Amino acid sequence: MRMSLKRWSLLPTPKADGYLLAWTTKKTVSTRGRYYKRVQNSNHLLSLDEVVNIHLQTINSSWDYYADQNHSIDDLSQEKIAIFTNKLREQGEFSTKMSDLDILEKLEFIRGGQPTFGCYLLFVDGYCPTSDIQIGRFKSPITIIDSISLHSDLFSEITDIIAFIKKHLMVEYIITGEPKRTERFDYPTDAIREIVINMVVHRDYRDSSGSVIKIFDDRMEFYNPGKLYGGNTLEGLLSGKYSSKSRNKLVTKAFKEMGEIEKYGTGITRVQDICRNYGVKEPLFEEITNGFQVTLYKEKLPDFIPPKNAMLVDNSKTDLKTDIETTEIDNSKTDLKTDEIDDLILSLIEENPLLTIPDIAQKTGKKLTATKERLNKLKAVGLLDRVGGKRGGYWKIKALF
Repeated sequence: MRMSLKRWSLLPTPKADGYLLAWTTKKTVSTRGRYYKRVQNSNHLLSLDEVVNIHLQTINSSWDYYADQNHSIDDLSQEKIAIFTNKLREQGEFSTKMSDLDILEKLEFIRGGQPTFGCYLLFVDGYCPTSDIQIGRFKSPITIIDSISLHSDLFSEITDIIAFIKKHLMVEYIITGEPKRTERFDYPTDAIREIVINMVVHRDYRDSSGSVIKIFDDRMEFYNPGKLYGGNTLEGLLSGKYSSKSRNKLVTKAFKEMGEIEKYGTGITRVQDICRNYGVKEPLFEEITNGFQVTLYKEKLPDFIPPKNAMLVDNSKTDLKTDIETTEIDNSKTDLKTDEIDDLILSLIEENPLLTIPDIAQKTGKKLTATKERLNKLKAVGLLDRVGGKRGGYWKIKALF
């Protein structure tokens, strides 16, 4: 008997093949070992990945909630877990009497004594092959002048990605008459941060390929494995007509708890708004091969108006320019001044409170002794606190410049 594909749906079942034909309106069917979905007037053969996603959606779950049988709690960083759980305690979500592991079990980050896939990605101690991200600074499509390869927990990767990108940004110093000069980077750093967080949170970690960031003279390209999720289309995404669905629900939840995500499903709109308000060319969003890419441009809009009464200063010269002009300075080759070192240290700590003093010294390019002096000064003036000791402790910013 010929079956209609219009009203059959794929549902989970304990049978050998794992799925059963059911009479419904979701337009998915299994026949002869293959799975199809009705798309307009044709039958679309589902890939294994699409079948898995349909199964997860039917039980309102995601892959990162499943126990990772290849790793144990011993593979996790207790210090990184403490940062996360202390944040939840400060928010009043859990009692101070509950242990870190009890909190993770309550939130299903740990299930049956095993860390979930998402938990491993979030709190892994040391090298993580699953979270690989390659970043390169290109002078031409085939010439790389600087690069970095990251394989760490997701929170640390965001800090390291942004630090590497900022090292290669150009900066304009704007003199407005205020006591402190204003810095304007050639790219909107808020948009960069939004894109990077979305990359890390929404990447398809089941894909064997990694994320790639390419920095060129005139643009940045951010490529992520995994096409748009949950039936969303590029057209709907750009028009704002899309539903907010997360491929990695547990990872998304963790970043929201840490305050890294303000609202679900607003990332694309925020990036567009930031670029528009910053006066640079609109970013490009596109699905390519089996992934998603965002291209950020440094080109200013023709009608861009610099800040009123602003003068941009060439930091390599002593005399101020009287006309408004753009003088770009390669921030990766310019020695930071004292107040800028303070800003950089606080920025690094804000991104990752677990940084050690040697970590901070390496990232700022300063000697260990000088770094300790800067940290002591920041603590003395009430901008920074150290909570706990060398092991298990973390930095806490009390106020920002």
